[in-house]
Amino acid sequence: MPDLPASHRLRRGRYAESNRIYLLTTNTHGRQPVFQNFELGRLVVNQFRHAQQQGVANSLAWVVMPDHFHWLVELQCGSLGDLMQKTKSLSAKAVNQSVGHKVSLWQKGFHDRALRREEDLIKMARYIVANPLRAGLVEKLGDYPLWDAIWV
Repeated sequence: MPDLPASHRLRRGRYAESNRIYLLTTNTHGRQPVFQNFELGRLVVNQFRHAQQQGVANSLAWVVMPDHFHWLVELQCGSLGDLMQKTKSLSAKAVNQSVGHKVSLWQKGFHDRALRREEDLIKMARYIVANPLRAGLVEKLGDYPLWDAIWV
């Protein structure tokens, strides 16, 4: 079997189904801490909300960290690849417009994990939104501005 680049290995065996819950994660290009700038992080959040408004995915929990994001979604229609491509593309366009020049915002590919309905989704959501605490960015969850969860 040929040694595939990481982005191709991530796609192998990927299958998405509607009404399934997924944890999606992607990193900024070169793990640059782009979203230390709160305003730029809000541009990514806007894309999460846009996907929900379009009926593509229900956002259950998310956090935008300085160099990556975690997004717990219930896929409504389409594929994970389409959802992430659109989210990354539109957020990159918005960031480029905001900073006034073109930047390579995202690494290629993304990581996904399908969750079973019986898994403790609230526990997963808490894990996601506590990411800034574990990273030492804040002392209290409420101090970090770029997170949300329907249960919290």
